[in-house]
Amino acid sequence: MPDTPARAPEQLDADRVAHLAGLARIALTDAERERLAGQLSVVLEAVAQVQEVATPDVPATSHPMPLSNVTREDVPVPGLGAEAALAGAPAVEDDRFRVPRILEED
Repeated sequence: MPDTPARAPEQLDADRVAHLAGLARIALTDAERERLAGQLSVVLEAVAQVQEVATPDVPATSHPMPLSNVTREDVPVPGLGAEAALAGAPAVEDDRFRVPRILEED
């Protein structure tokens, strides 16, 4: 959070967008520069509004709601046995799933 007071958002014009696009090596048409100038100005204005309400007594956070880890302890448990895993299989051979052959034998 900046220690300096919030200032009015800078309005971007098409020339500034063209300069930034040049730095990023992005080719833009005149129409795109005009459109992006308006859109980026709206973004800058929104950021300025957020900076106005961000006071030193409000801690910085990445999420508005407090989150806690909801994972459970990793406890090993026995897995399915071969018999249980194969119980619903349409075909079984030698304790394995039997599937139709898809490759020709050479």
